[in-house]
Amino acid sequence: MTAQAPTAPADVYAEVQHFYARQMRYLDSGEAETWAATFTEDGSFAPPSLPEPVRGRPLLAEGARNAAAGLAAARETHRHWVGMLTVTPADDGSLTAESLVSIVAVAQGGPARLHLVCTCRDILVREGDRLLVRERVVTRDDRP
Repeated sequence: MTAQAPTAPADVYAEVQHFYARQMRYLDSGEAETWAATFTEDGSFAPPSLPEPVRGRPLLAEGARNAAAGLAAARETHRHWVGMLTVTPADDGSLTAESLVSIVAVAQGGPARLHLVCTCRDILVREGDRLLVRERVVTRDDRP
């Protein structure tokens, strides 16, 4: 039988769920700076659409602003839904959070449609009493 990784206590798991609920609402609402502030100062975000990770809050905020502007121009709203979440504590106090994220797109005046589903792997760390993303890697099943 394969040994299972340790799981986070229920209160930590709930805290991570609340973290994602807030973080994704910031992103979906176009609150770029607030969303970027959920990463560490030097946090990284590696989506499959870019050749290199985006690093640091200023560049993260710029990317989120650009994405929001593109959606506004297309008259479309995106909603991120985080599910199938696992949270694994590490010896250094960080947490590895892995989830499936569904992105639902809604065109103004149109029906909602599933835009894409991706896998998200975050390393979360504590700064004071806050959880922050130190590293995010996003993968998609439809891309190598």
